[in-house]
Amino acid sequence: MQSFRTELENIHSTSKALIEKDIIDLDKKIHEFREGKIHEEKFRSLRLARGVYGQRQQGVQMIRIKLPFGKLSVKQLLRIADISDEYSNGNLHLTTRQDIQIHHVSLDRTPELWAKLEQDDITLREACGNTVRNITASAEAGIDPNELFDISPYAYALFNYFLRKPFCQELGRKIKIAFSNNEKDTALTYIHDLGFIPKIENNQKGFKILIGGGLGAQPFLAQTAFEFLHEDKIIPFVEATLRVFDRHGERTSRHKARLKYLINKIGLETFLNFVKEEEGALLVKEFRIDATVQSKPTTLRSTVKKEAVIASEEKYNRWEKTNVFKQKQVGLLGVYIKIQLGNISSTDARKLVEVVKKYADTEDIRITINQGFLLRNVHENDLPFIYNELDTINLATPGFDSVGDITACPGTDTCNLAISNSTHISVALEEVIYSEFPDLVYNHDIKIKISGCMNSCGQHGLAQIGFHGSSFKVGTNVVPALQVLLGGGTVGNGEGRISDKVIKVASKRGPDVLRILFNDFEKNAAEGEYFNGYYDKQGKDYFYQLLKPLADNSTLKSEDYIDWGQDEKFATAIGVGECAGVVIDLVATLFFEAEEKLVFAAEAFENAEYGDSIYYSYAALINAAKALLLDKQIHVNTQHGVLADFDKLFETDKPFCYNTTFKELVLQINKNQPSKEFAETYFLQANQFVNEVKQYRIISNKEEKIETLN
Repeated sequence: MQSFRTELENIHSTSKALIEKDIIDLDKKIHEFREGKIHEEKFRSLRLARGVYGQRQQGVQMIRIKLPFGKLSVKQLLRIADISDEYSNGNLHLTTRQDIQIHHVSLDRTPELWAKLEQDDITLREACGNTVRNITASAEAGIDPNELFDISPYAYALFNYFLRKPFCQELGRKIKIAFSNNEKDTALTYIHDLGFIPKIENNQKGFKILIGGGLGAQPFLAQTAFEFLHEDKIIPFVEATLRVFDRHGERTSRHKARLKYLINKIGLETFLNFVKEEEGALLVKEFRIDATVQSKPTTLRSTVKKEAVIASEEKYNRWEKTNVFKQKQVGLLGVYIKIQLGNISSTDARKLVEVVKKYADTEDIRITINQGFLLRNVHENDLPFIYNELDTINLATPGFDSVGDITACPGTDTCNLAISNSTHISVALEEVIYSEFPDLVYNHDIKIKISGCMNSCGQHGLAQIGFHGSSFKVGTNVVPALQVLLGGGTVGNGEGRISDKVIKVASKRGPDVLRILFNDFEKNAAEGEYFNGYYDKQGKDYFYQLLKPLADNSTLKSEDYIDWGQDEKFATAIGVGECAGVVIDLVATLFFEAEEKLVFAAEAFENAEYGDSIYYSYAALINAAKALLLDKQIHVNTQHGVLADFDKLFETDKPFCYNTTFKELVLQINKNQPSKEFAETYFLQANQFVNEVKQYRIISNKEEKIETLN
């Protein structure tokens, strides 16, 4: 008996049965994959939806731990540190999606790892794959003096509502959702599939809704769906949006499968009309989110009576100015912790926990989107004491979220898609800033972001100064390179700027790029002028000419052919990425999935989950029809296309039970309320259709073989 089953007994969540089923199912599927019973691509889709992600190194996995809006307790942080020690290398990587990742984990040990995490209510479910990913939010939510109201309960409600929902398990691509807590838009809603900014109209709470944003190789700025949508309407709107995306979204080309491409193709107005039609068939027309339920801060410790001794007043003042802010709760402070590259060892995480236990809220630590921590509810009088203890464990670096706080993805350290290194170069760039331009730690206008490739996991596409990994050839040699981007950033209230690609230089010249840019800015910018204002004034070509000498390949040196953190000459080694987790549509797999969905539909019906049952029946209809189309060499790239092409194929000869068109049969889903009666009828229709399609295929294939023999 696997040891993870023992761990399951210790789970104390209210949804224990669902969690146990998830973990046991993962273990079962791993064994079936090992035995060759599950196709590799199908298994990949399944494990990705459970937070298990392949990495550059063969035979090990990256585990992504899903932490809604980056909130965790000291108990959870300790649990993750223990997990990293037992199953990984003792490193915790904080991400721009407010997750924690651990690397180099054996696939076979992932069910046991997951079971142990769930003992402290930590999930892996839908942390990767074609699902609703972790919902991010402004880390300051709930304590920010400038917010209209705390958006944390809303972010959590969406996380909780859409977790395990059948209509968002196998989307065409991932969906990313963000909540900003005010118009400064610190959660970057404008680059998300769905973004929310709090508003109040006529004393009613609601949100400005952004839709269709995204970075990647082809960035799109989100459009405004609503200037104001009442708080009770946001969950129904998101559900209807996901259902429309599931039906109309691209399924063949991974690079065109994001929501942004669908909206760009059909137009926002048409998309919102589809959403409106879908809303009529939802079980929930309004969803009241209890925003009064707040996590209570831990009891404040009595202020220490003795006076704190500060070794360096200058260093302390520098830290206080850049890493501390006054909360809206009188007498309390928020304290930021800069974590270089988002990497913190399990040992340091435990040391941090001991500091938090003395001075901050033990139930509410937030991971920030720039890969750091925010400690909350620190008493003003305790600030010198918490500083001393943070400084002792090297976690009192000033300059949080400043020019010197560089965001970077793991790059070639672990990612299959990375082209050149993004981590060691980040360290080198921060050294340039702190040693040569120390006053820039007070500058929060310029953000530097780095990705290992063009896909923008490090968010380079929205940086004032961005870099992404690349390469170029000089003769027969390949040079690791950086694409330099300038002029991106947040405008506010859901508006942003996408960075311009300016020039490509050898990676080892990255520090010189910064030196030239900063020296030029200090010398020529007007008093009080922001970097993007200066960039707009001078123009893209000015900066191209400014940096052009660094792109002169005739001056390359031997070290330029070696990437950061490496000892040998550079060579590109790009693998297959898993960001999308697209499943190869094999006929047998599709029929298997159709039958599996019918089983799920029956189970949901027995549990009186009629909305879920209906959607599983819908998926069974789609998968069976798609399997038959594929068997006839008809390839379709959307579910909506399946409906049209199936009717076209059987326009004159319809050997199935339904009396209407297949499209009308299937789309009963958005014409009927999700009642018990409709769920039962729809299930029976789907079950009959799947069986008839399978029988038709058997007879058809026999006839084709006879015809071939004759």
